[in-house]
Parts: sequence; C-alpha cells; structure tokens
Amino acid sequence: MPNIPRVKGLQSLQSMQNAVKSGIPNKEDSDFIKMYIFEKERSRLQTEEIKLHQRLEIIHKRLNEINVFAKEKLGMNQTLSDTKTKNSKKDGENDWETMSIDY
Repeated sequence: MPNIPRVKGLQSLQSMQNAVKSGIPNKEDSDFIKMYIFEKERSRLQTEEIKLHQRLEIIHKRLNEINVFAKEKLGMNQTLSDTKTKNSKKDGENDWETMSIDY
C-alpha cells in the first residue's frame, strides 16, 4: 500500500466532536425555546381535552337514549309477562299435551 502524504492542517481541524465547547454559548440553557415548546404542547393538550369532553358528552347522551329505550321495552315486556303468568297453569303442570298413537 503506497504511503499517502498527510495533508497539512487536516489533523488540526476542529469539529464539534473534537471540541469541548458547548453548542450553546456559555453553556446557558435556552429558556426561550423550552417555553415555546411547552406552550405549544400545552395548547395541543388543551384542545385534546376539549375534544375528549365533547366526545364524552355524545357518548353519555347515546347511553341515556339506549337506557330509556330499554326501560320502555322492559316495561312492555313485564306487562306481557305478568299477563302470561296469570294465564299460566299451576306449578308442576306440564304444557305438553299427550295423546296415544295406535300402531
């Protein structure tokens, strides 16, 4: 393998990996950026909360409609079952009729 002459100054290049300097001057935290990001996240979460509350209201209304319908139907079924029990035979009597078959 032939010797490649080193380019003068290539070893002295400073990159962020070689440098010990921080990307933020004087190692100060950027509070402005953090405040901006937190404000965006807060507004997003507030809109999500509003949407969830609206969705819950719709769900509760639908559940109430179903419950009202079920109560109406159960009330009708109870009246029907009450009339059936009045007309039904005594306990122990069989509902089936038997008949003899001649072969």
